[in-house]
Amino acid sequence: MHSPVRWVLLLSLAGIGACSRETTGTLVTVADARDAPARLADSGAPGDSVGDILAFDQPLLDASGRRIGDNSGVCVRTRVGHSYQCQWTLSLADGSIQVAGREFDRGESAIAIVGGTGAWSGVRGEMTSVNNGDGTFTQTLRYRLPR
Repeated sequence: MHSPVRWVLLLSLAGIGACSRETTGTLVTVADARDAPARLADSGAPGDSVGDILAFDQPLLDASGRRIGDNSGVCVRTRVGHSYQCQWTLSLADGSIQVAGREFDRGESAIAIVGGTGAWSGVRGEMTSVNNGDGTFTQTLRYRLPR
């Protein structure tokens, strides 16, 4: 037999789940660094060294190659020939999405979606970033957004 306290707890948890409304989705973008490459501030030893800073402000494209906004931020070299620690903003017509994390020189990087503004306020999730080797980076955002 179930106690009344247990039933109240179960009903409360069910109510919490029913009230929480969020939208999940995937957004694929392409950061286009071909015409606007990142600028390097060589702040450590000459050449690739810890502390070097990349700053960028590039066109942000959709998967079809149409411009949908800007991709702007900074990265600090934390491991030579391996990775940077980065934070940047994807600026869109209806708001912005902020991301931060370790970007690897090669392969796929998993970056945290840390927040947003406008229509993207409260966004959370993960973005994968892949250097396409042609001056572009494919960014796939898998997100949850409160509604």
